[in-house]
Amino acid sequence: MLQYHKAAHLGKQRAQKAQMKLFDYTGFAMLTYTIKQSGEGSFEPVGEEELAAKMTRGEEAMLFICDKDGYAKAQSKPMPLAQGEEAFKKMVADGIPEFSGEIKTVS
Repeated sequence: MLQYHKAAHLGKQRAQKAQMKLFDYTGFAMLTYTIKQSGEGSFEPVGEEELAAKMTRGEEAMLFICDKDGYAKAQSKPMPLAQGEEAFKKMVADGIPEFSGEIKTVS
C-alpha cells in the first residue's frame, strides 16, 4: 500500500504518458484518473497498462486510454462518430490493446 501522495505522483506520471499518446491520435487529450481506491481508505496509482477504449453517444464518440480495471487515464473531447471510429481503429492497428469492459471516467 502506497501513501496517497506517492500513489498520486506515480499515477500522474502514468496518466500523463497516456495523455500524450492519446493526443497523437485525437489532437486533444485531458488527464482523468491518476489514482484509484483499493479498499478501505487506501489508494493505488492507475495501472501501467494502456488500453484503447471508446464511448459513443448519439453521433459523437470519445476515446480513452485506460488501465486493465477500466480507469480512464486520459480522454479525448467529443468528436464526430466517424472521426472517433477512425482514430480508434488506428490506435488498435498501432498495437494498443482494446479495452472492452466498463470505462470508469470522471464525466
